[in-house]
Amino acid sequence: MPAAASVASPLLSDSEARATAVLFRALGDPARVKILNLLATRGEPVCLCNLVEPLGLAQATVSHHLRKLVQAGLLTREERGKWSFFAIDPQACSRLAALVDFEGCC
Repeated sequence: MPAAASVASPLLSDSEARATAVLFRALGDPARVKILNLLATRGEPVCLCNLVEPLGLAQATVSHHLRKLVQAGLLTREERGKWSFFAIDPQACSRLAALVDFEGCC
């Protein structure tokens, strides 16, 4: 996956712009933002089954949103038996921070 870049970068390449748009698209749904928030406040991977109730969504809907976040490279997925556990990808933190690095542009 190409690297996303800060929207304040002097000039984004086409691949940087596409990679940045993928991250913004993944975060363009309130449920996905809430998922990231829930995972960020836990110190360990969380089972899909433990996200359904706090989100107030059907299991299939939560699964759909998790899949989108994994595809965008924001989450990792680990299979434990028949259950899927999700965590924020450690590299995603720096990628997300870089998106909104406006230092020196304003």
